[in-house]
Amino acid sequence: MSVFAHGDRVVTELDAVRLTKLGAARWPAGLSDALDLAEQVPSLQVPANVVTMYTQVRVLEHGAQAPKTLTVCYPDDAEPALGFVSVLSPVGAALLGLRVGAHARWVTPQGEARSAKIQSILFQPEASGDYTT
Repeated sequence: MSVFAHGDRVVTELDAVRLTKLGAARWPAGLSDALDLAEQVPSLQVPANVVTMYTQVRVLEHGAQAPKTLTVCYPDDAEPALGFVSVLSPVGAALLGLRVGAHARWVTPQGEARSAKIQSILFQPEASGDYTT
């Protein structure tokens, strides 16, 4: 049974196609269920409060004093020390498709359960008119 419900997430059709091309064998646990249940929309119709690929998001991790700024990206562009997290990482997969105010939950490679509230979106490509990034 999935921990996700239909409509919990929104992904653009372009993001879904590109993720599929990466190969499901590389996906972290839960990403397949999340994408299967996500509402897929054309890039022009994605709400500005949704985390899409290359969205820069401000999150407050449970127990942290200060928020972090993260950008969800493809694996080749990942630089975790600079806040660029791969969509194939547990945290990147957890954030994709969620809205501002939602709580992302993931398990680290070391087996530690983590969660963070999405406080705001600082930049979303689609909201700025970029529908192809």
